[in-house]
Formats: sequence, C-alpha cells, structure tokens
Amino acid sequence: MGADEKSKELCVEAPPPRKRVLILGGGFAGMYAALHLERRLGKRDDVEVTLVSRDNYFLFTPMLHEVAASDLNATAIVISLRKLLPHLTFVEGDVSGLDLKAKKVTVAHGGLDGHTHMLDSDYVVLAMGSETNFFGKSGPRDYALTMKTLGDAMLLRNCLIDRLEEADADCVTAGARDAIVTFVVVGGGFAGVETAGAINDFIHGALPFYSNIQHANVRVMLVHGGKEVLPELGEDLGAYTRKKLIENGVEVRTGIHVKDVTEAGVELPDGTVVPTKTVVWTAGVTPPSLLEDLPCEKEHGRLKVNERMEVPGFPGVWALGDCASVPDITNGGKPCPPTAQHALRQGVTVARNVCAALKGQRGKAFRYRMLGQLAAIGQRSGVARILGLKFSGTFAWVLWRTIYLLKLPRLETKVRVAMGWTLDLLFHKDVVQVISPRELDQLTLPALPLDSRQQVRQVRSLQPQAQH
Repeated sequence: MGADEKSKELCVEAPPPRKRVLILGGGFAGMYAALHLERRLGKRDDVEVTLVSRDNYFLFTPMLHEVAASDLNATAIVISLRKLLPHLTFVEGDVSGLDLKAKKVTVAHGGLDGHTHMLDSDYVVLAMGSETNFFGKSGPRDYALTMKTLGDAMLLRNCLIDRLEEADADCVTAGARDAIVTFVVVGGGFAGVETAGAINDFIHGALPFYSNIQHANVRVMLVHGGKEVLPELGEDLGAYTRKKLIENGVEVRTGIHVKDVTEAGVELPDGTVVPTKTVVWTAGVTPPSLLEDLPCEKEHGRLKVNERMEVPGFPGVWALGDCASVPDITNGGKPCPPTAQHALRQGVTVARNVCAALKGQRGKAFRYRMLGQLAAIGQRSGVARILGLKFSGTFAWVLWRTIYLLKLPRLETKVRVAMGWTLDLLFHKDVVQVISPRELDQLTLPALPLDSRQQVRQVRSLQPQAQH
C-alpha cells in the first residue's frame, strides 16, 4: 500500500456520536411519544431512543375499574412495551434522580440488590405521570386503597372478594356484617364514579354465591366534595349520573370533604363515622414528589412549560402529560386538563418537536381541542359529551365501550378485551381471589419491586380489620 493510500485511510473521519433521546414514563404521554419517534426515525443509526418506565407494560387506565369489577382479566388491558416498541431501547426501573442541566438520569431497579445506574442523554422527555393526592392526610394513606395502577385494581378486586368471604361466615353478627360489606369511594371525578359503579355491580352480582349476605346488608357510598359528581361533564350530566347511581343502589353524598380515614371507618366533617373496612381514595392526583426539587418553574406542582412543551431554561428538555402544566392555546392558555386524550396527543407533538430539534429546527406548538369525554357509571349505563352533544343511558355505555375498544393499541389487545366483555355478558362474576390473604402473608417483600412492596404493605395494614 502506497503512502498516499495510507494517508487517505488516516484521514477518514469517525462517524459522529449517536444522539441520545431519553423518555421518562411509559403512560399515555411517554408511550405515544416513543411510538411516534420510532415511526419517524425508523432504524436510524445516528439516534438512540430509550424509554424508562417502572413497569414493562403500557396500561390502558380508562378500563382499570373493569379489572376491579371482574369484567376483564388484568392482562387484557396491558401490553408489553417491548412489543409496542421493538426498535427502541427499554429500561425498567424507577427514576430516583434528575439532573436537567447535564441531562443525566439515575434509575433505580427493584429486587434483592436495589442497584442504581446513570443514563446520559442529549434530549430528555419528562412524562412521569402523577401520584394519588392524599392532601397531607396520613389516614387515607394508611387505611385506603387507590386506583392508579394495575396492582391497585387487582388488590381492590381481591379485597372485595375477601370482604364477601368474611361477611358470609356464620359467626359474624348482623351489625359486623353490615360494616364489612360497606364500601366507601372518596372522590366524584371519573375514577371515583366509575369505581363506585363497578364495586356496586360486582358486589351485587356476586351475592348469589354468598347465602348469608343479603342485598340490604350491602352499602356502597360515594363521597364527593364538589356540588355535583363528574363536574368535567357539566351539571346536567352530573345530576343524571348521581340520580342513576342512586337508582342502582349507590349512596351519593356531595358537598362533603372527608375529614379523615381511620381504622374504624370514614370520618365526615360533622363527626359522623361511617363504619367500613374498605375505602377507595380517588380524590385527586399530584405530580411525582421527585419533581419538587427540580430548579424549574412550577404551577400547582406541575412543571410549567411553553406551548411547545419545552421546559424554560433547559434546552432539549420537554415535559408533558400529568406532570406538566401545558398551556392550551385553544382555550386562552389555560393549563390542559390531565386527561389521557391530551397526554396522547401531547406525546405525538413532542415526538415531532424532538425530530425537529435533531435537525436543528424549532418545534411546533401543541394545539388540540377536546372532542369529548365519557364515563361508565354501572348497570350498563354511561354518560358522554362528544362534540357538544350529550348522551346518557345504555347508548352512552355502548359508545364508551366502542370508542375505547378502538383506542386500544394493537389488534391482540382489542380481541382480548372484546372476548372478556362477551364472557361478562354471558356468565356470572368471577369471585376467585388471585392472591389470597394467606399467600399475601407469605410474600417476601425484599424480593418484590419497590412499588409492589408498598402495595402489599398497604393491603397487609388493612387485613387485621378483617379478622373476627
């Protein structure tokens, strides 16, 4: 080889380093941002996209209450993130540290060692969702169940069955039986109304298998601090929902803020205590506590971003979904509501803006006008407001199922849900406990992920109440 050829070889430039995009959160916002980045970038070698999520699946949260009510199997409303995003890098773990200036993220993994490691990036997308808001009260945190995760729905279902098994025992007195099968849901938004309707349907549907429990023993109560339930849909549909819930046997109390939740039950502002062993807290959400220490401007705890969802002062960082206060330019710049349909479309816009940043271009503003909202309220009834039109009753329930079935990702998920709904129409409620109280006691907490450990401790704290 001649000297000229050797010099040419030495002058060949090394390929530029890959640009690294890090997406934190696998909910609607994070997953759809990752999904559309994958579609737009294809198999490019110069960009690496990594999704970090505490779960290795995407959860279709609008159907959580159907898992709690045994209408659907738990696996029907989840799908593997590795299946959805085969060309992206996936990391399962909890984000335990954030350095937005350096764009470094610390990820903690559960298990026996509980190790952490650092991820470096050039661009960061914060889609970390929200947590249940207990408003500084220790009682709800210690004695109430929540409805945010798949584990929450499964634990609630197991708890409902456990209460039925306990109340059906011959040794239980009439007064004690009534308290055991009293169920209180706190919060009259979408999650609270749908959960209360689902609990009511499940309990009354299961009673044919429990001869010692009568329908008159069962008490399902929904407590809401606002003037009317489902305020997002307007007073008229809220009033219809309240009336329908009452017709179905749910006791609805509005204009009441729960004072506390104790081992004895739910304490109301007037000092009245509703004896119960099962409380579901759906009274609100709050951004993840990890965001509190970030040196960013915040609005009610959510990261304040501009119309392109960029975090001011931190180039290459975007925030969206429940953890961000995204201005709605179609509604005078008011913050977008924390709904799945907003999070989904914010994810699509962020994906476009990341691609624009990779090209050195400016992104586009997020613009979306809500099409409508729907809720299932039990007994095959629903309410909906779509494009300004109002629907209620069975037609709204069919509409709810049809629209959400179409929104499910991948054909296999749609088929599983459709099959589950068909079986639910044909057969009685399934009253099999997935994890019995005895098995729960035998679980070794250090061997579980951090989130699961918290859930098991929560249910164990409720178990002594169920002894008689």
